[in-house]
Amino acid sequence: GKNEYDLLVIGGGSGGLACAKEAAQFGRKVAVLDYVEPSPQGTKWGLGGTCVNVGCIPKKLMHQAALLGSALKDAQHYGWNIAQPVHHTWSVMAQAVQNYVKSLNWGHRVQLQDKKVKYFNLKGSFSDSHTIRGLTKAGKETIVTAENIVIATGGRPKYPTHVAGALEYGITSDDLFWLKESPGKTLTPFVFNVSLECAGFLTGIGLDTTVMMRSIPLRGFDQQMASLVTEHMESYGTKFLKRCFPTTVEKLENNRLQVTWKNTDLGTEETDSFDTVMWAVGRAPDTETLNLETVGVKTNSETGKIIVDASEATSVPHIYAVGDITEGRPELTPTAIAAGKLLAQRLFGQSSELMDYDNVPTTVFTPLEYGCVGLSEEAAVQCYGSDNIEVYHAYYKPLEFTVAERDASQCYMKMVCLREREQRILGLHFIGPNAGEVIQGFALGIKCGATYPQLMKTIGIHPTCAEEITKLHITKRSGLDATVTGC
Repeated sequence: GKNEYDLLVIGGGSGGLACAKEAAQFGRKVAVLDYVEPSPQGTKWGLGGTCVNVGCIPKKLMHQAALLGSALKDAQHYGWNIAQPVHHTWSVMAQAVQNYVKSLNWGHRVQLQDKKVKYFNLKGSFSDSHTIRGLTKAGKETIVTAENIVIATGGRPKYPTHVAGALEYGITSDDLFWLKESPGKTLTPFVFNVSLECAGFLTGIGLDTTVMMRSIPLRGFDQQMASLVTEHMESYGTKFLKRCFPTTVEKLENNRLQVTWKNTDLGTEETDSFDTVMWAVGRAPDTETLNLETVGVKTNSETGKIIVDASEATSVPHIYAVGDITEGRPELTPTAIAAGKLLAQRLFGQSSELMDYDNVPTTVFTPLEYGCVGLSEEAAVQCYGSDNIEVYHAYYKPLEFTVAERDASQCYMKMVCLREREQRILGLHFIGPNAGEVIQGFALGIKCGATYPQLMKTIGIHPTCAEEITKLHITKRSGLDATVTGC
């Protein structure tokens, strides 16, 4: 029989919505299935996926709240009379952030309606390669058939189930942004960028915050930059328990959480109590209920992610996958959006353009932001050998920090280049204010194959932090002091 839809997208996050809306532009009959399974703590949200509801958007707004706290301290040096002590009210911030997120949920529903995309609030699973069985919260069944199906269900935070009490008493980033009351004294064990970002803004709004890390911070990022990020956070007031891992979480009579952990350096067992424990042990692909094995969609047995080719196609014809659910792709909203749009254009618009995952810029929104594009220094050495790369670097002081007498020890940038004659730029790394805004501009040049001599011909905008990139001239190889002096 004829399929009901030309395209059915399972998952109403960034990648899925972008794919569905793009396909609808070609006059195709498109539907989106989206269903939010409440977190173990009961938190749920509306249409839009992780980024909108429990990711980039609320995170950046709470990061901004913390930056404003720092600005209040600076303001006194600039002549503003601010009554001390200043106090932050979590509930006011949380309500404002949650209201904005709800407006985005509504906006997504309106957009789908405007573009004539059918929206089903159903949890979907495959019956066969063209048929999806959707269930409502109450268990009512709807059968949807489609010529092409795109899986874009993303991931959800994992719990360390081997830690006694972790699931019962801990929260994840799925819950933090929807808390009505302040989390109070918080412990966030394990160091993924989300745990550092959350620990950063919690510290910034005045909460006693501890990060517990068993090994290295920001795995997958340039490790010199990662160390500077955590160094700055320590000086900023975030506590770090290094080379430690938790063993149990117990609830005390006063409702506080007592955490016991092992310190691998000292071989000791230690304990402390917290108001909130927020796990950040990575994310797991949300595939459990999809019934992928029935239709033969292949996944990576270790990660659980769906294996796709360069055109986002799975092992089953007419079934595709985009975004965080796919193996070997960056877990980033903009890449999911771009991949989703390009997929729809290939399916319905006579395009053959594939998504290019090279030189994708990104930023970690820690108190001092870290933005990067291209290869880390470690990856460049691995690819080309240390003799064939040149690293230009500089420690600099943002002008804004001078009057406020802020420490700029960790404000640092480096550019990783090929050493051969043309000196093509392989990677750019920047720690400092507005890192995302800085890196976004340079990302275009690096995407276009920019070289070090071309960068040297680029005139800087004075006086900005980004300008310092256009003046990079000291190499690591030279051993010279890389501290920028003068204006």
